[in-house]
Amino acid sequence: MSGRDKILVVVDPTAAEQPAVARGASLADAFGCDLELLICQHDPRFAGSRLFGGEEREAVRRAQLNHQLGYLKSLARDLDSEQITVSIKVVWDAPLQEAIVREVLRSEPRFLLKDTHHHSALSRSLFTNTDWHLIRDCPVPLWLVKPEEISFPTILAAVDPMHEFEKPASLDDAILDLAGQLKESLHGRLHVYHGYDTTPDIARAGAFAMAPSPLPVEDIDNRVRRAHEEAFANLVKDRGYEQAQIHVLSGSPAELLPALARKLGAGLVVMGSVARSRLKHAAVGSTAERVLDHLPCDVLIIKPPAFESPVTYHAQAGDFMELTA
Repeated sequence: MSGRDKILVVVDPTAAEQPAVARGASLADAFGCDLELLICQHDPRFAGSRLFGGEEREAVRRAQLNHQLGYLKSLARDLDSEQITVSIKVVWDAPLQEAIVREVLRSEPRFLLKDTHHHSALSRSLFTNTDWHLIRDCPVPLWLVKPEEISFPTILAAVDPMHEFEKPASLDDAILDLAGQLKESLHGRLHVYHGYDTTPDIARAGAFAMAPSPLPVEDIDNRVRRAHEEAFANLVKDRGYEQAQIHVLSGSPAELLPALARKLGAGLVVMGSVARSRLKHAAVGSTAERVLDHLPCDVLIIKPPAFESPVTYHAQAGDFMELTA
């Protein structure tokens, strides 16, 4: 069976609950895929320490991996499903985000699933540094799982037909294609969303306005709205999604997308992420963070078809080990 027939779930052995495991099992059943559970283990105390010889370090690493393998076996038994095949793997590799991406590069799964945690006081998700690295570097669709029980009658695809923020047109194609597959496999309903903010356009026009001439704010707003509505209509028509429920909304996407997801009772938001330099990523990261952290449901993040991860395939020499079952 090829990697594309497998769903890979990252397991956090320190967490009390593993919602990504249950979500992964449901997806594996829906898509007819195998399921693999993965733990990436590393203890810096035994990485290159002069206090331990090579054989001692290997024995310690193997003991830790065997312990985690036992935990994965218990999770696999709890699934108790005759419909899917479950395999387990533990690897000794670091840092965590690169270890996960390296395993993705080896196995090329259909999806990578990982839990993301919730802060009840703020009613928002708290994406970890590992999550953000995966959003930027993971080459396969990254499914970030919320701890709540979620069904998938409604899938919300977020597209950008104006290709702003350097997003290629092929990314919209990939988003709609995958959202459509999920709609069919999960027997859900598909909504397609595009949000835009006219404030930057008005600000740019204001910078070139000649005083004391009044700034034609309403005219600018109408022109921008028509351009976005026309581009969005052409996108859904060209891709055959006229029958989907569509939403073109003016305002801050960081506020509109989470609000729409809540209004629709969406179980999943499918959205794209483009590769940027770290400097550019820092410049746009605040907007992405506001969107992702406030979404009330799972998030599926995909890359453009030509994306190549910057993570190197091989771990540092002598610092990699794996056990499977």
